[in-house]
Amino acid sequence: MPEASPRGTYRVIAEALRSEIEEREDIDTLPSEAELVHSHGVARNTIRRALKVLEADGLVEPAPGVGWRVVRGGDRRSLAERMTDVIAEDLLSVGDPYPSEAKLCERFNASRTAVRRVLAQMEGNGLLATVHGKGRTVRTLPTPTVQP
Repeated sequence: MPEASPRGTYRVIAEALRSEIEEREDIDTLPSEAELVHSHGVARNTIRRALKVLEADGLVEPAPGVGWRVVRGGDRRSLAERMTDVIAEDLLSVGDPYPSEAKLCERFNASRTAVRRVLAQMEGNGLLATVHGKGRTVRTLPTPTVQP
């Protein structure tokens, strides 16, 4: 029986695919799931989870009959970066309400699962606080990052 892959393998694969997409402008479609399974030595479900991460970040989209197409143009930052930037873009300060899950899904054209995952990450990083029945509020302002 083959050894099970460690937790988070799909994230490692997603980051490897993200790097390849960002480094090479000539990539229009990704290899098939079967090819990715073979090249990474993991189960098909692991590859699908990695592709869903990239889809949630707006890097790829499913293309029936083709596989996964690379999305060119537009905002190529990760969903986490774009959701963190909402604080500055909407001029929010500490204690202000953060937009609802539904509004974030609509704003970023992302699934509720992807939005919830990033919200949990933002809460874990101390950026947001959740009060049951009241929603999320800004807990602290993000530290600015230097763009290359």
